[in-house]
Amino acid sequence: MANQALQIRDKTIFDGIIGKYLFKYFFKAAFKITGWKTTNTVSKGAGITIAAPHTSNWDFFYALGAAIILDKKIYFSIKDNWCKVPVVGSFIMWLGAIPINRSSGGKGQVELIKNFVERHRDRDIFFLFTPEGTRGKTDKWKTGFYHVAEDTGLPIFLAKVDYQLKESGVFHSYQITGDKEDDIRAIQESYKSIYGKHIKDQFPEYAGPMPEISAEDAAIMKAVYSFKGLATQMDIASKLKLSKLSTGMLDFLTEKGILERSDNGSDEPTYRLTFVGKGYLLHLVPVLEAV
Repeated sequence: MANQALQIRDKTIFDGIIGKYLFKYFFKAAFKITGWKTTNTVSKGAGITIAAPHTSNWDFFYALGAAIILDKKIYFSIKDNWCKVPVVGSFIMWLGAIPINRSSGGKGQVELIKNFVERHRDRDIFFLFTPEGTRGKTDKWKTGFYHVAEDTGLPIFLAKVDYQLKESGVFHSYQITGDKEDDIRAIQESYKSIYGKHIKDQFPEYAGPMPEISAEDAAIMKAVYSFKGLATQMDIASKLKLSKLSTGMLDFLTEKGILERSDNGSDEPTYRLTFVGKGYLLHLVPVLEAV
């Protein structure tokens, strides 16, 4: 007889007194003692949440702690074989496991997640995925999280566990554009400035911390992003409601690799965000609405 598919639990550790009070006290104390902190979360409602880089089992500890401190309910994807282990499996399910059956592509599991999301989309829930799929070295992401976000209409919450800043939690609520390749590349760029526990194993590779970017620079980046393509200096100034925009500011961002300038033989050059720029912008702006 075929094994019956495991179901996602409606009630988990986050729904009882232990999760709401005892565990919150424990993690607040643990974070304070170890010098860790949570992000200023921007997430509201349910979201398909990715956590990267994932190079250590400690990542889950800090991710779980941040969720409990911030009063967010968390569900995480895991191979269903772990959930079938006596005693251990029940405990994992109680923690909020999403049992993933990867045989035959796990097609039924996507529907399982979609149905569960529909019942709980108004609650503050993280449906957590680790796109690297392993704690070891890899050179690509599993992109199932993107398809689940597409099918459910939920945003993708970008979460991190940064061992250099000692910070855990969501830093951006990403509204997918439908251009999967562009979306994935922009999201991956945002993770290049996050320091994993074992940076030699993380993907994308760690490229160093974000440069210091002023509020004015961030406003220019956001304005350029809003055009979804090429923008002239006049376009950007108009978006920012400025009578004049300094060419020096645009040159600075171009030299940093944040903007790309194109002359195209015309009198007025045009600018667009590079993927590096998009990655930085996701850290600077909690939500970027698609236009």
